[in-house]
Amino acid sequence: PSRVMVLPATPSRDAGAHSRPSQDGQGEAGPPRPRRPPAFYSSVFAQIEEVGWGQLVSATGDDGVSCLTFRVMDEQRRHHLLEITLPMNYPACPPSIAADVPYLPKLQWSESSRLKDVLCQFQEVLQDYWSTMDGIDKALWVVDPTKPTYAMSHHRIALGDDCYILLHVDTHKPNSLPECRFLGTDGKLERLIKNWRKNRKRWSADRKFHENLATVLDFALPQPPSVSIKDDQQADCGICYATHLPVDDELGTQSGCAADYKCENPSCSRAFHSVCLRDWLRTITTTRQSFDVLFGNCPYCSEPVAVKSTDS
Repeated sequence: PSRVMVLPATPSRDAGAHSRPSQDGQGEAGPPRPRRPPAFYSSVFAQIEEVGWGQLVSATGDDGVSCLTFRVMDEQRRHHLLEITLPMNYPACPPSIAADVPYLPKLQWSESSRLKDVLCQFQEVLQDYWSTMDGIDKALWVVDPTKPTYAMSHHRIALGDDCYILLHVDTHKPNSLPECRFLGTDGKLERLIKNWRKNRKRWSADRKFHENLATVLDFALPQPPSVSIKDDQQADCGICYATHLPVDDELGTQSGCAADYKCENPSCSRAFHSVCLRDWLRTITTTRQSFDVLFGNCPYCSEPVAVKSTDS
């Protein structure tokens, strides 16, 4: 099951404060809520500026900026959402973070640390994990979960002939030998289990996960049943259903272009023309705009997507 782990922030001084009814049944006003100094806001705004306002998805909380959600792009240009909650005594105490992953880093923090440091640590710690899980979803026949997310480190992989291997990827060391459990008919399982025990020392962190698995099992792993588009093939746009945009002066630099945007969800991976996706997002009431970037959801799987609002 997916889990979201949260590093708890230092609770504010008003935690647990409630108004109590008076003896005559009339409610009394509770104690005044602590207020942040003006310097807090100017500091947070400056730190958001360092990260980039275009990366800020939402800002909520009792003061409008105590809970910030940022869009983090990793080295493979995959997008991830990171929620950062600022305690009342920030930055003396570190923020708490939450994300759709099974493990979150313990923040290295000092009073001079800034929001950009939180985003950098989040990406650095989880980069290999994201890449490993992405590779599993693309190269292996994943039957469970049917719609995998990065919060799920357990995957059931089909091996054919009603045989499966249940893998648990170590979030801290995703390229290491995983925990596994075999399921299926006895005849084939005996051979696979024997190969696993015999070849497990051949697992190498320098190889891709699916290559290691095939080596240890000494078995040609079946590919996903869905037909994937090769890198040298052009994909049709999921909105206009055409491979290339029409040659038209009104499209400017996009005239005649192929699909140039791809959904980051490995289970979807639909391709789009940026122009088509932009026009579609503008028709959706839940689309948000920050400066020249439109934020919304994939029309096929609801994965977060982001495109520029103009071609410039």
